[in-house]
Amino acid sequence: MRLPKVTSRAVLVFFLISAAWLVLVLTAPFMMPSGTLTDLTGRVGFHDNDQQFSSLSALPHALYWIGDAECHQIAERSYFLNGNQMPFCARDLGIFFGIAVAVGLLTFYRIKINPLFVIIALIPIGIDGGLQLVTNYESNNVLRLMTGFLAGAALAMLIAHFMFVLQEDNEKRKRRALAEVNEIGKDPDGEPEKVR
Repeated sequence: MRLPKVTSRAVLVFFLISAAWLVLVLTAPFMMPSGTLTDLTGRVGFHDNDQQFSSLSALPHALYWIGDAECHQIAERSYFLNGNQMPFCARDLGIFFGIAVAVGLLTFYRIKINPLFVIIALIPIGIDGGLQLVTNYESNNVLRLMTGFLAGAALAMLIAHFMFVLQEDNEKRKRRALAEVNEIGKDPDGEPEKVR
């Protein structure tokens, strides 16, 4: 069985980075004893929980430190693995999954993206998260994971689309430059100049 051809080296690199990040986030709770981190509830943009993971080894400490700054880490809105809260909430986890899966597909299959699709795919996360923010509505982690997945996949497809466009522009520039070099080597009648 032959694998399909890679559509773009840049998209492949994007996939490898996003897949590695997802694996790190998923394995972070297993990098410490069970029950070490059980409630990281805090605020976005602050390091509220430094004291809870300061004794961790370098890799899980770094992952939880990033999560502490970038995510609210509300315990009820997060998944637990190995008896430990994950470094990011369910919605962020869905976003990471969506990015990795979409870019993984786009690494081998180029899909033309309609910007309207991206907007439509972002509506569920906007409704679910927005309603929680302004009403008493409380979502659940499965819905957070799914809306995050849709948003992550849509944004990854949009980013990959721009990578494809940049790649095509670069290839056109190279072809034009090569054509210009070939034109310089011809005499006015279109025949290659003879080397004396």
